[in-house]
Amino acid sequence: MDRRALILANPHSRSAGAGVDAAAAELHRSGIDVLRPAWREGEPLAAAIARHGDKADFVVIAGGDGSLNAAAPALIESGLPLGILPGGTANDLARTLGLPLDMTAAAKVIAAGRTKAIDVGEVNGKPFFNVASLGMSASLADRLSRETKRRWGRLAYALTATEVLIEARRFGATIRSDDGEEITVRSLQIAVGNGRHYGGGMIVEETAEIDDGRLDLYSLEFRDVWKLPFMALAFRKGRHGLRDEVRTMSGTRFEIRTRRARPVNADGEIVTQTPAVFSVRPGAVRVFVP
Repeated sequence: MDRRALILANPHSRSAGAGVDAAAAELHRSGIDVLRPAWREGEPLAAAIARHGDKADFVVIAGGDGSLNAAAPALIESGLPLGILPGGTANDLARTLGLPLDMTAAAKVIAAGRTKAIDVGEVNGKPFFNVASLGMSASLADRLSRETKRRWGRLAYALTATEVLIEARRFGATIRSDDGEEITVRSLQIAVGNGRHYGGGMIVEETAEIDDGRLDLYSLEFRDVWKLPFMALAFRKGRHGLRDEVRTMSGTRFEIRTRRARPVNADGEIVTQTPAVFSVRPGAVRVFVP
C-alpha cells in the first residue's frame, strides 16, 4: 500500500510555490500519494492537520521554524511523523536534524523513510523545537513582522538585531531549576534550548542535541552590550558558556520569574510571558532524517 503524505505549505514563506511543487513531484515519483488540500485563510496550521490528518500516514510542512512550531500541538496529539521542506529564513530545526535546505533534496530524505524521535520543549504549555527565550531575542521577534521577514529575509534580521542591540538593557530575573536551586540574575537575555541550532545557525550549547532529554539554559549577564558582537564565533560553536559573563545550566525543568511580565519568544514567535515554566517532552515527535 502506498504511503500517503499530507503537504501543508506556509503561503507567506519566501520559498513557497515552485519549490513545494518540485518537492511534491519528487514524493510522487517515489510512490507516495500526495494530498495538498486548500489551506483556509486564517486557519491555524494545527487545525488544518487535525482536519486532514486522518487521510495521511505522515505530515509534510513546507515553511520555516514558525510554521513547524505552529504544527507541533497537532503532531504531538496525532502521532503523525513529520517531514520538513525548509522554506523559512533561519530553518534552525532543519539544521539541527542535518536536513538539506533545498526542498527537492529534503523530499528525497522523506521518501527514504528513515525517522527518529525528537524532544519537544514547552514553555507555559506552549511547545517549541529550538529555543524559547526572553530579553533581546524576544524584542527581536516582537519587532519582526511576517511581511518584513518574507520580503527581506536575513537582511531584516540583521537590521532589526542591530536596533535591539543598541537599545538593550539588563533586566532582573529569578531562575529556579529542577533540583530546587534558585538564583537571581541581571541579564540581557535568558534562553532555554531544546534543540541545537537557533537564530540562523547559532548553537545553544556545544553538546546539545534534540534527542538528549534535557534543556540547556544560558543567561547573558554582560554589563557592556558592545561585547556581544565579539562573541559571534563562540555562539556559532556553542562555546559562549566559557565566558564568565555567561551563566549556563542544564536540566529538565526551569521556572523564570521577573518583576514585571516580559514576553517569551519560542521558535521566533511571541507565545507567552513571564512567569514562565520550561519543561521537556522526550521523544514526543517523530521526524524524517537523513
